[in-house]
Amino acid sequence: MDGVVAITTKFDRNDWIPVNHETPPTANVSERDRATASRWGDRVPGPWATAIIGVCLLAMVGMYPIGLRWDRSRADLNVALLVLALILGITLVVWFLFRSRYSVRLRVGVAIFLLVSGGLLPALFRIDRVSGDLVPRLAFRWQPARDRVLGSHGDVFSVADLRTTTAEDSPEFLGPQRRNRWPERLLATDWEEHPPRKLWEMPIGAGWSGFSVVNGYAVTMEQRGDDELVTCLDVATGEVQWYHAVRTRHETVLGGVGPRGTPTIHEGRVYALGATGILRCLDGETGEEIWSDNIQERLGLDPQSDRIGLPWGRSASPLIVGELVVVPWGGPGPGPYVSLAAYDRENGQVAWTGGEHQASYASPVLAALADRLQILSVNQNYLTSHCPESGALLWQHPWPGMSASNVNASNPMPLAQDRVLLSKGYGGGAQVIQVTCKGGDDWRVEPIWANHRVLQTKYTNVVIRGDFAYGLSDGILECVRLCDGRRQWKGGRYGQGQLLGVGDALLVQAESGDVALVAAIPDRHQELGRFSALSGITWNQPSLYGNRLLVRNAERAACYELALRDDGA
Repeated sequence: MDGVVAITTKFDRNDWIPVNHETPPTANVSERDRATASRWGDRVPGPWATAIIGVCLLAMVGMYPIGLRWDRSRADLNVALLVLALILGITLVVWFLFRSRYSVRLRVGVAIFLLVSGGLLPALFRIDRVSGDLVPRLAFRWQPARDRVLGSHGDVFSVADLRTTTAEDSPEFLGPQRRNRWPERLLATDWEEHPPRKLWEMPIGAGWSGFSVVNGYAVTMEQRGDDELVTCLDVATGEVQWYHAVRTRHETVLGGVGPRGTPTIHEGRVYALGATGILRCLDGETGEEIWSDNIQERLGLDPQSDRIGLPWGRSASPLIVGELVVVPWGGPGPGPYVSLAAYDRENGQVAWTGGEHQASYASPVLAALADRLQILSVNQNYLTSHCPESGALLWQHPWPGMSASNVNASNPMPLAQDRVLLSKGYGGGAQVIQVTCKGGDDWRVEPIWANHRVLQTKYTNVVIRGDFAYGLSDGILECVRLCDGRRQWKGGRYGQGQLLGVGDALLVQAESGDVALVAAIPDRHQELGRFSALSGITWNQPSLYGNRLLVRNAERAACYELALRDDGA
């Protein structure tokens, strides 16, 4: 083959150009190109660089939810994964624009696209809400918040009889005595033969409050525009009987909009604590205000400083103790703090204050431990016990947490005459402590066991049945032995939802809005039935009135009739 120069395509790792075997590789390369070839950016082959950029950009989008599924208990780790992916993606984009050997036209086009999209996306979209696993959901910026388009309930002139009580009542958060269980009610377990029957469904304002129910009337809290409402409904029809509104609004990106606490009904009156610290006592017949107190103003807090200390909003449900109503106070971010305050139920005068710890998102509980009645309060970083008459501190036990990060949100659960179960999310797990008193003020608190791997109840509370505790541990239902903290089983992904115990079963309100019926047995996870009760993020605690299940989230409320059984089978 005389006169023909053989040319083969050989890929030099620096140049990525065809090489003439009869010509030195750099003979046709300028001094400027040789200088450029020594830079780090041109030592990566083009196709390999393209693949790396693509993988990293996919990681930037996908690492966040993947990391959440891998370790959903650690919000700080999840955020760190997202930040790491963003830094990696930005670094590679910068390399592509300024250090790579792609054509100037391509790089300029990509730069223009990034600038335009980077400006348009924030202008077009906002974070509408964030799931329990910190996954954001977007909405167009011109779309108003759902609670703002509802308007008020209008003129309502109905009355409600909340003074009459029945055996089916659920007058406070987590039901009677805040135990989260109705042991005497037995549900039919065959939901194919006896499916839950919807009685009504209606739109409702934003918020994460549950229902308290007395004598066929349900009371909850909701946000409609700039008004925070306490609303009373007829359980049979869903019709509004009365409502009471105050001008205040709580809203955060991660926590959402509206009140969190569940009202308490007692002797015909309704006691409700709003997200911004407004405590109200209302006439249960008409909703008229009897007295109120603004905790922010009393503590000298402005809304911004209160959000620094309690960024997710005040979430406790008032506790009735004799003639007093008890709620957490807390304080500004750096302190000083007041753990609990008791008001006279009749006139709203402060009867006592007790404790020096920042508030959390749990509610106080009345318990008899070591033959003495006491108020248990899960605070920011301690479990404290207080004298009901004076608020004096009886004992305290470390329960680490920060109300601005790895929060405590689950109630303490008394187990027996001398034991208490604690649980929390964010890697905290569960612990059982024993409380004894040697006489006088000689209190002793000793851990029986601690296990950070079980009962990581982020937003929820456990159900106790026999010698076992059932709870949503980072969204997965779990059964744990109370004597030593060993896990019996773990199964069923329900998200950051809620649950309540009914007889020998559990009603699990999934974060998705589904309701599942699960056998409360230590042998295995056994889901007996499921139906779609609501749609959308559902963090609200469900409530039971007889055989009527009341559920709600930040958009809808509904009531379902559940079939009962009386044979004990």
